[in-house]
Amino acid sequence: MREEPLRLLVTVPATSANLGPGFDALGLAVDLRLTVRATVGDGDAFAYAGEGPAPSREGNLVHRGFAAAFAAVGGTPPPVAFEVDNPVPLARGLGSSSAALVAGVAAADATLGGALGRDGVFRVAAELEGHPDNVGPAVYGGFVVAAKSADGAFVARSFPLPHDWRLLFGVPAFAVPTAAARAALPASCTLADAALTASRAALWVAAVVTGDRALLRTASLDVLHQPHRAPLVPGLEPLLADLRAAGADAAYLSGAGPTVGAVAGDAAAAACREVLAAWVGPGGRVLEPDPATGYAVTRC
Repeated sequence: MREEPLRLLVTVPATSANLGPGFDALGLAVDLRLTVRATVGDGDAFAYAGEGPAPSREGNLVHRGFAAAFAAVGGTPPPVAFEVDNPVPLARGLGSSSAALVAGVAAADATLGGALGRDGVFRVAAELEGHPDNVGPAVYGGFVVAAKSADGAFVARSFPLPHDWRLLFGVPAFAVPTAAARAALPASCTLADAALTASRAALWVAAVVTGDRALLRTASLDVLHQPHRAPLVPGLEPLLADLRAAGADAAYLSGAGPTVGAVAGDAAAAACREVLAAWVGPGGRVLEPDPATGYAVTRC
């Protein structure tokens, strides 16, 4: 008798990384979830619906993550068909590529009976992505601090966001490819800028752990990457100033941009929404997602 194929449902949250000074280190998960249905053992296929143009069967990141997970345990991936529904805007700084990679790795881990575990899914996906700031929250959920250890392995820890923090994102109609945003960065920075960046990133952690949202007014300021990327995002610096004037505690370029994120209390949320809506214009959108948990896999 022919064995029935394994059918899985994988959901992975969108993510917002850097958060100002936490370049390649800080990120948070937001409740805008990529959904992937996987049928394992019944032929290779790929179907896509959602944001942007459909990637190819050969070039899609879900299959790439699936294959990498099997390679990590010395195995050969079985044939797998993926049906992807992606509501995460592409090339906007909300972790669409990380979500796809994590979905593939997580589907493979479920196929392997949990051989990697959640920490192993994180390590495989972070190695593929090259930096852990989006992958970490996609795997663990909440607010994540990630770093590379002395032996080159990525490590991460997750903390829940305080319940009274409102998240807002202005998503403009134009895209900024990650490669272009990386190319805009200098090869080095001054010791003073490095020290300032480290102190502010550390203050982000203190703000989350203590629930003191007011600390974000300092913790979200950045001198390391946002000034260099500002020419790719017209109006970025005035927008950040306008958001803070409207009552936002944090205002920052989400990931490589061009999406801009803000954290505010209930009293300031409406004013921040108006500022973001005016900036994104008629072709853009303002999102107000809740914080999210990490990826989930169920049999279906």
